[in-house]
Amino acid sequence: METLSIGDITCTWLDGGVTHLDGGAMFGVVPRALWTKKYPVNDKNQIELRTDPILLQKDGMNLLVESGIGNGRLSEKQRRNYGVTEESRIVESLAELGLKPEDIHFVLMTHLHFDHVTGLTAEADGSLVSLFPNAKIITSQIEWDEMRNPNIRSKNTYWKENWEAIQEQVMPFENKTEIIPGISMHHTGGHSDGHSIIVLKDKGETAVHMADLMPTHAHQNALWVLAFDDYPMTSIEHKQKWQAYAKEQDAWYIFYHDASYRALKWNDEGEIKEKVERNGNK
Repeated sequence: METLSIGDITCTWLDGGVTHLDGGAMFGVVPRALWTKKYPVNDKNQIELRTDPILLQKDGMNLLVESGIGNGRLSEKQRRNYGVTEESRIVESLAELGLKPEDIHFVLMTHLHFDHVTGLTAEADGSLVSLFPNAKIITSQIEWDEMRNPNIRSKNTYWKENWEAIQEQVMPFENKTEIIPGISMHHTGGHSDGHSIIVLKDKGETAVHMADLMPTHAHQNALWVLAFDDYPMTSIEHKQKWQAYAKEQDAWYIFYHDASYRALKWNDEGEIKEKVERNGNK
């Protein structure tokens, strides 16, 4: 498992599964001839998108960023439609680190689309139960409200099966919140109305998890936003805002979906100057 340290915060990428989604949808109005130079595509026009949660550890606290796609939670049709070739191995990943799901103190959910939230629950005795029963689940109030009352567009990704079993654990926030010292969440909107990003800041080092405002390194251009975005102009606005912050802080970008990079830094010319590659190549 790949790791990165931000001060005293240790980031470890777990195995949350993988999807393959339409590249055109993931790059919106960007011409195929441009985005295919930045990110690999298969003969079905699909791109590989990991769904690998990031375990954050600091001062004896265990925090999980996102939750993967779960195991046994998707139907055969859903696995086919979403190009799922691997399901989550979160429990196994945690065991390799000497941890159990019960040891997670917080789960930080940037938003509650199926490919981020389905791993919060597991089937037990014919019903769904929380996989992280001792965790406080943090998401924005706007996101939590829409999760339970989706509109005609969002009902395709906000499923009641993904919130009913964990609703007592959810602690929604307004605008921004500090989870523990050095780890904060900030509401942005854009990809979804309630979408948030996560900032890690400790001992002079910084990392930004842009979540689905920048799902892969190929989405570096502020104008390259997803066709899935509910509010694309809001995505662009907050990409610009937080990219300026990251540049000022010489911050790492950390990724949940990227098939090539776990984390990277860009220089002023937009070239990669530091990186943590998936599969342990640094």
